[in-house]
Amino acid sequence: MKECLFRNKASAFTLLAVILLTASCETKVETIRNSDILTLPSMTNRDITTVYADSGKVQLIMRAPLIETYSSGESPYSEFREGILVVFFEGKTDSAGYATARYAKYLDKKKLWELRDSVIIVNGSADRLETEQLFWDQEKDLVYTERFVKIISEDQTIMGTGFESDIKLNKRKIKNPTGPIYLKEE
Repeated sequence: MKECLFRNKASAFTLLAVILLTASCETKVETIRNSDILTLPSMTNRDITTVYADSGKVQLIMRAPLIETYSSGESPYSEFREGILVVFFEGKTDSAGYATARYAKYLDKKKLWELRDSVIIVNGSADRLETEQLFWDQEKDLVYTERFVKIISEDQTIMGTGFESDIKLNKRKIKNPTGPIYLKEE
């Protein structure tokens, strides 16, 4: 008689354990579905080289070790967590400049780039811009930052905080400049 009761209690305990484990697993799966999956990239690419051309002429070449695209939210974006290099050609055979950063993010709807961490832009005149954060608004053809910038040209180095310019760095404005500023005689 004691064996019969022991088997029933053991069976009941085993059944209860299976029910609890099954319910626990279902809860974890739901939690994973609702939180983690929505934050995963919809597309991941490694070691990418993209060539942009217009009328058969290369405009730029973009290289990135990792691109993660997030398209499921209200504000789709692409993230370049391992850096980016963009070489500008503007239809010429030789490079017309380049931009590089250790991190980049592109907001699709706003057509806005954010470059961070060791941002360097070199234009066709070999002027070099260095900063820690830079935004490029493609709609307005405007690059800007509120951070410290350093511009090194052939004959001078200008530093300051806050910067605006066209993408070629021709029409540039440093908001709070420091360092020597040379004016050309006319």
